[in-house]
Amino acid sequence: MSHHPRHRWLRWPSEPDRPRLAFGADYNPEQWPREVWRDDVRAMRTAGVNIVSLAIFSWARIQPRAGVWDFDWLDEVMELLHGHDIAVDLATATASPPPWLTAAHPEILPVDRDGHTRWPGARQHWRPTSPVFREHALALVRALAERYGAHPAMAAWHINNELGCHNAYDYSDDAARAFRLWLRQRYGTVDGLNDAWATTFWSQRFSDWEQVLPPRLAAPGSFPNPTQQLDFKRFSSDALREHLRAERDLLRALTPDLPVTTNFLLMGDGNTVNYPEWAAELDFVANDHYRLPGPQGRDELSFSANLIGNIAGGLPWYLMEHSTSAVNWQPVNKAKLPGELARDSLTHVAHGADAVCFFQWRQSAGGAEKYHSAMIPHAGEDSAVFRSVTELGATLRDLAAVAGTPREPARAAILFDWDSWWAAEQDSHPSDRLRYRQEALDWYTAFLELGLRADVVPAGGAWERYELVVAPVLYVMPAALSQRLHAYVGAGGHLVTTYFSGIVDEHEHVWLGGYPGALRDLLGIRIEEFAPLHDDETAELDDGSTGTLWTDRIDVVDPAVEVLARYKTGEMAGRAAITRRAPGPGSASYVSTRLGPAGLIPLLAGLAARAGVTSELPAALRGQVELAVRGPHRFLINRTDREVDVSAVAGPGSALAPRAVLVVPQARS
Repeated sequence: MSHHPRHRWLRWPSEPDRPRLAFGADYNPEQWPREVWRDDVRAMRTAGVNIVSLAIFSWARIQPRAGVWDFDWLDEVMELLHGHDIAVDLATATASPPPWLTAAHPEILPVDRDGHTRWPGARQHWRPTSPVFREHALALVRALAERYGAHPAMAAWHINNELGCHNAYDYSDDAARAFRLWLRQRYGTVDGLNDAWATTFWSQRFSDWEQVLPPRLAAPGSFPNPTQQLDFKRFSSDALREHLRAERDLLRALTPDLPVTTNFLLMGDGNTVNYPEWAAELDFVANDHYRLPGPQGRDELSFSANLIGNIAGGLPWYLMEHSTSAVNWQPVNKAKLPGELARDSLTHVAHGADAVCFFQWRQSAGGAEKYHSAMIPHAGEDSAVFRSVTELGATLRDLAAVAGTPREPARAAILFDWDSWWAAEQDSHPSDRLRYRQEALDWYTAFLELGLRADVVPAGGAWERYELVVAPVLYVMPAALSQRLHAYVGAGGHLVTTYFSGIVDEHEHVWLGGYPGALRDLLGIRIEEFAPLHDDETAELDDGSTGTLWTDRIDVVDPAVEVLARYKTGEMAGRAAITRRAPGPGSASYVSTRLGPAGLIPLLAGLAARAGVTSELPAALRGQVELAVRGPHRFLINRTDREVDVSAVAGPGSALAPRAVLVVPQARS
């Protein structure tokens, strides 16, 4: 888990000590005529809204021209909200620079890897390393802080918006200069950089720092240096963090009593920012999440909420954005089914969120997101969506006692590692089909299907206390992490890892001597060559499961290794596919192919049982109900589209409606 030297929650303008869950949305009054604003605050009160995020994309309205400021409309909105006891999470409005700024200073625009400058016209069109952008952004932050820092409606500051969502990778000259400085700080000398990047390959050796560039597009069909690519991802996350720090430090200097956050965007395959490294920069963690289509969409929501809860160190976190119904950016945007609005919201609460907020309050009539759902849809307050919103507001009021309660740790964990996520999916690898997060999500789905709670925890955090640790595709293995895993098993812990784990160190240099490199001795196996699969190939195992994507030619080199399953078809027939080595009270298991949730369920059931990890749910509810625990509260989340009888855990006659969540007192022994 992450460490937070100064965790501070919202500063509620009224009754600051009263337990409550925050409930609200992004509010964009500048999109509407003034006469709509009073209808807004009246409807907010009806729905139970107690906080809004304000001014996120308002830079052009606040500063219509260089040196010209217009705060009158924002003053009025702030007063209106405060008069109706609605707190404000005020954005610094720096997410999207206005047209006058990009016209006057086109040098703030990002440059892609082909060398093309990106045009303004959407959002987040700025370079994280641009000193010109930084100067103008901080002038805006200062103006807002000096005007509103003491306003009684203020609950928190909201820095920028979804940092890195659209501008994470900038290849400009500004970025090149900043990248060189970052590399100097990391490696000290050009020789140190050459060693780390293995520049003897392809005659890439540098003799001067000025020769070093971002991984811009080189020869067509060729591959940039892999360590350069990985370091550029690390640098790009750090460059965005430096901008975050610049805004945060100014806000803390001018308004030291107000907490500061920014909204992460942890969902799906978006991996541009190393959020575990960012968490300690903030007074509290916030996240945006939108449920993705597909059979694991519900599980992905739970997975992301679980991981955010652990990135937040088990402390309360803020769900800054999610959707009441359909979004606008998927190929086909379907409305949510009855019950899904509340279930999605309460699943986040179950995993530690003390704030449930949406994008946005009132559905836009124009602009790129006009078909994105909101708390008040185009149909108005007389709508199923607004009725569901109002019901959720009442539910959250009833759950006020949950606020501030800690998440109860599980006995099992899934390790999640940003370096491995970044590096495992780079080019010139054995397979470009590997998807790091999907493998982790498949294991999470298997845990849910078995009714087992599992925490998703950063690999750099504290995970030794878990009895069972699954570390899928842990490709990047610094020596220190390898030592921790060896010590964990030696102390009685049960480790499960998979194909393409333990392969390289932090510089993307292969651990020599045979795969899985840094884990070879711990697992008691040796692999000379990888055997990835084509899309139309499968590998049958003698336990009845089917592998895809990957196989390994495993040689068992330790007689203490138990072969749990073998390949039974093709050139791999007879070779070990799944192994387990138990050198003492602990164990280390290896899964050499992608089994998907269906294949992982029976395997995980056996491994968990041998680790002594059992379900807290009755057998009849396993797979149908997800269990999450916060303090004395047990959240029962219906994973199905049918009613589920939960009498065994919630009392006689208790039923869980389709797609519903029930909160019951924790049984005490």
